[in-house]
Amino acid sequence: MVLVIPAKGRTLRRNPSSAWATGLNDGLSLTPNRHNAMKQPCVYILANKRNGTLYIGVTSDLIQRVWQHREGLAEGFTSKYNIKILVWYELHGSMPEAIAREKAIKEWRRRWKIELVAAMNPEWQDLYPALL
Repeated sequence: MVLVIPAKGRTLRRNPSSAWATGLNDGLSLTPNRHNAMKQPCVYILANKRNGTLYIGVTSDLIQRVWQHREGLAEGFTSKYNIKILVWYELHGSMPEAIAREKAIKEWRRRWKIELVAAMNPEWQDLYPALL
């Protein structure tokens, strides 16, 4: 089971054989803050606008990596298509787990990825400022 940390303290769980279900956080403290949560493996999705071009990545330092994308220091796809808005992320306990999840999401249909973002961030707001 994978925990997704959306805004407002709700947790989404995805069982591979079921649809998304929402619930409370079950007491787990995975809310991001400056000191600990962003220095752990996570999968993230960036976009250039609502329902726009998506980029899926994995990192062990979300704040630094998103900053690199925003400043244009990450050459390639995100720079070429001006993809700078953090619209979704998911924290993991280990890097192999995060990498496996990233690879799985990259295989999904686009519609599923958009639904994943919308479940956590219905307004497609930039989540980066809240991490600082």
